[in-house]
Amino acid sequence: MRTAQWLVVALAFTAGPALAEQTRLSIATGGTGGVYYPLGGGLANVLTQALPGVEATAEVTSASVDNVKLVGAGKADIAFVLGDSAADGYNGAGKFKAKEPIRAIAVLYANKGQWVTVERTGIQKMQDLKGRRISTGAPGSGTEIIALRILEAYGINPDKDVTREKLSVAESVNAIKDRKIDAFFWSGGVPTAAVTDLAATPGEKIRLIDHGDAIPALVKKYGPLYAKGVVPAHAYPGQEKDASAVDVWNLLIVNEKMPEKLVHDVVKTMFEHKADLVAVHAEAANLDLARQYEVGSPVPWAAGAVRYFAEKGLKPK
Repeated sequence: MRTAQWLVVALAFTAGPALAEQTRLSIATGGTGGVYYPLGGGLANVLTQALPGVEATAEVTSASVDNVKLVGAGKADIAFVLGDSAADGYNGAGKFKAKEPIRAIAVLYANKGQWVTVERTGIQKMQDLKGRRISTGAPGSGTEIIALRILEAYGINPDKDVTREKLSVAESVNAIKDRKIDAFFWSGGVPTAAVTDLAATPGEKIRLIDHGDAIPALVKKYGPLYAKGVVPAHAYPGQEKDASAVDVWNLLIVNEKMPEKLVHDVVKTMFEHKADLVAVHAEAANLDLARQYEVGSPVPWAAGAVRYFAEKGLKPK
């Protein structure tokens, strides 16, 4: 079905407004409490307004793992994904039973790992999670993959050492408010609306648990997909000090069969309307042209994206 839609898209760009009305693009994002969804909505608006005949819509999903599968199966056209999930999908590793036919079209911003708790739990460091009730993210999310890998790096068995829930970031916030869990992991932009909501809750004081020390073990086992980062003090109400974190870059991906011209025009439009995306969420400020090859992608670039980058003077390293 998507192949047929792309054919209409390809014709629309050459045959005028009559066919252009039939063009639809689905953007797979994440849960409503994260950054993918509002930023995806902003991207959908930009593409719809700036590309003649294109109607783009943002779809709520479980995020990275499911998004890779949706794009690979032709059930979504563009998707926000974490770099490690994209790498697993392209290589048919981890939660993927087969190699997914995906290509990168942009490096976006770095997700910050955020192990979140509140002061009343007494949790201060990663080892304090043992014996506690925690959420490691929604099933099918990149958050879940990273959470399990970080726990492993600290010698914490997610099936034996903790009572584990699999909740979205919004669900996790509600669960910690209701005292059903003691902590949760979230990999996302800063600030994330749901975490801000928890931090602003009367009677609660948020605490972010340092976990940047996991980087050497992660890199040793999974390669250079991760980097040590920081969630700066005051990113959230009541967060009084920096928290060390695990960073992983976000990408936009498409199916390898998406027409080159369509990819080129999507990428071009996104960069030319960066200010509109920043108005939706501050993380869009990290969409930097030079960074595309400086950071690089763990999956091959789509030809249309390479063509646009070349027009801007960028050459792959």
